[in-house]
Amino acid sequence: MLFKLNKPPSLPPQLKWKFERELELESWSIKARNYNTFIANCMFTFIAILIFCVTLIMYSVYEEMNQPWRTLSCIFFFILILSVASSMTHQRMNFAYRISKSGVEYCEWKDFPKWALPCLKWMAGITAVIFIFMATIDPSFLIGALVGPGGLGLTYLSMAHSKSYRELHTQYHHHEYEWKDIVQLAIATNREVVDVKFKFFRDGDTVKTCWNFNIHCQKKDKERVANFIRTYLLPGVPFIRAKVNVPLGTD
Repeated sequence: MLFKLNKPPSLPPQLKWKFERELELESWSIKARNYNTFIANCMFTFIAILIFCVTLIMYSVYEEMNQPWRTLSCIFFFILILSVASSMTHQRMNFAYRISKSGVEYCEWKDFPKWALPCLKWMAGITAVIFIFMATIDPSFLIGALVGPGGLGLTYLSMAHSKSYRELHTQYHHHEYEWKDIVQLAIATNREVVDVKFKFFRDGDTVKTCWNFNIHCQKKDKERVANFIRTYLLPGVPFIRAKVNVPLGTD
């Protein structure tokens, strides 16, 4: 295959494992959605219906236009805007996990997509050519050329020259947990994760707080990863199957 859609992400250059001097027992990296996918799907469905309604309005407005170009332009508009909406509602985060004798640690990061700027640049150019050509048939498409490709061009310029915008879409976090702090292990029945509950001291607290984090993995590896981790836990730590939610985080 020329393209591997599920290719594991490359590790970020700033990554430094806390237990790197210890033998690596297991490690992997993966792209996953660390949010409620049901809500994301509902949002995407609502946006798709809204875009479809707008497309129908466009189709009815340009009723005097040549039929093939009328249909083609509306289909192009629908696919373009729907693709943009999908990239907003179904983003994925990069995860890297490492298991050693002392515990489990992972980092999560999201880089500014390298394809975004070239894609916007080409889309702006292609749509400008299409709208200008269609304006020779119907001058009203000159307005569309200003709004559509013009908007894409402005978006491209703002993303290309705004460092703060790129930093806003770039994240990096590193976490590590020792085996003695883990108090429950669960195989999720509703998501492709192994849920780990642990206790820790918050700043200024004298009593430990219970929290959890998800270990993302492939569906075929979920049972194996959970059973592997189980062998390093303290005796008596519950090992269950349960429906789990997305953790709020520990940052």
